[in-house]
Amino acid sequence: MNAKRTSTHTRKADVPYDPKDPKATAGFWASATPHEGAAGWRVARGRPPKAAEDRKEQIALRVDKDVLEWYRAQGRGWQTRMNAVLKAYRDATL
Repeated sequence: MNAKRTSTHTRKADVPYDPKDPKATAGFWASATPHEGAAGWRVARGRPPKAAEDRKEQIALRVDKDVLEWYRAQGRGWQTRMNAVLKAYRDATL
């Protein structure tokens, strides 16, 4: 079986102070930056917030069953397409 390979230049300790000296240990940790938690390192989840004028409002809209089935049969994005049709009608009637 192969022996574990280690470099001859591997440091024995990564500690920048003498761990057996209480004053050196206290001095090192007194100058350390306090830990603020992992929240700053986490990636924000979800979609980024939209501007107030770009947000959509949720409502309850009563639509005939056959109209709703037709839009849903169009596949993903049917609500966006329904919104586009309503906008086109609004713009045409101005």
